[in-house]
Amino acid sequence: MRQPDEVRPFGRLLTAMVTPFTTDGELDLAGAQRLATHLVDEQRHDGLVISGTTGESATTTDEEKERLLRAVVEAVGDRATVVAGAGTNDTAHTVHLARAAEKAGADGLLLVTPYYNRPPAAGVLAHFRTAADATGLPVMLYDIPARTGTAIGTENLVRLAEHPRVVAVKDALGDLEATSWVLARTDLAYYSGDDKVTLPLLSVGAVGVVGVPTHVVGSRTKDMIEAYERGDVAGALALHRALLPVFSGFFRTQGVILAKAALRLAGLPAGPVRLPLVDATEAELATLREDLAAAGVAG
Repeated sequence: MRQPDEVRPFGRLLTAMVTPFTTDGELDLAGAQRLATHLVDEQRHDGLVISGTTGESATTTDEEKERLLRAVVEAVGDRATVVAGAGTNDTAHTVHLARAAEKAGADGLLLVTPYYNRPPAAGVLAHFRTAADATGLPVMLYDIPARTGTAIGTENLVRLAEHPRVVAVKDALGDLEATSWVLARTDLAYYSGDDKVTLPLLSVGAVGVVGVPTHVVGSRTKDMIEAYERGDVAGALALHRALLPVFSGFFRTQGVILAKAALRLAGLPAGPVRLPLVDATEAELATLREDLAAAGVAG
C-alpha cells in the first residue's frame, strides 16, 4: 500500500476498474492483473477501485469479488492503493463483503448508499456506521442518488465524518452547493465520481477523481489535477476541454460498456459485459472512435 496522505488518503487519480471476462464470460484474472499493472505503471494511477459499478459488481459473485481483489493486490503490490467495492443494499451483506475485502488485502473500502429499498436518513446513517465499524479499513462513501434513489444527505455526511474510518466521498451528487457545504464543515476528502465535473469540483475543494474514461486518459487526467493544484488554472482548463469528448462520450450508454469497448480497441484486457448489460453496437463503436479521436486518443 502507498503511504497515506491526510489530504488525499487514496491519492489523486483512481479508476473504477472494469472486471475483465473471458469470451465465454468467466473471470479473467490474468487479464485483470495485466490491466491493473497498465493503469498503475503506464497511466500513472495512485489507486484502483475493484468491484465498483464499472466492475459489474451487481453480476459478480462474492467468491469472484474475492479472487479478483486478491489478484489485483498481488499485481500492483505497494505501487497503488486498492479500494474494494463492498456496498450493497443489505447491511449484513455489506459487512460480510467488507470483512472479506480486508482479509484479501484491500487498502480501503468503497461503500455506496443502499439502493432500491430507499432507507430514510436514519437508516443510511446506521448502515454506513455499521459497515465502517466492521473493519479497520478507511472508507470512501459513494454518493450517487441517480443510481441508488437516495442521497446520503449533507447532515448525514457531516455526522459520518466524525467516524474515525470515514475519510472520503466519491461524489456523483451533481450539486456543487451541497458538496461545498460538506467540504466547509468537514475534513472529508472529496473525489469526483463524474469525470466531466472533476475540474469544477477541484475548485470547491475536491482532491481527485475516481474515473471511468481514466482507463484510457488517466495520465492526462492526472496532468489536469496537478496543473490545477500548482495554480495553472488555464492549463487545467485546456486539458479539461481537450478531454471532454471522452469524459462525456463514455456515458452515451452505461460507462462499463464503452470502457470495455475502448479497452478492446486499445488491445487491453476487457472482454464482454454480463447480462443484463450488452456489448456496444457497431453504431456505438463508431461514435466512440469519434469521441476518442476528438480527445486525441487512438481508437
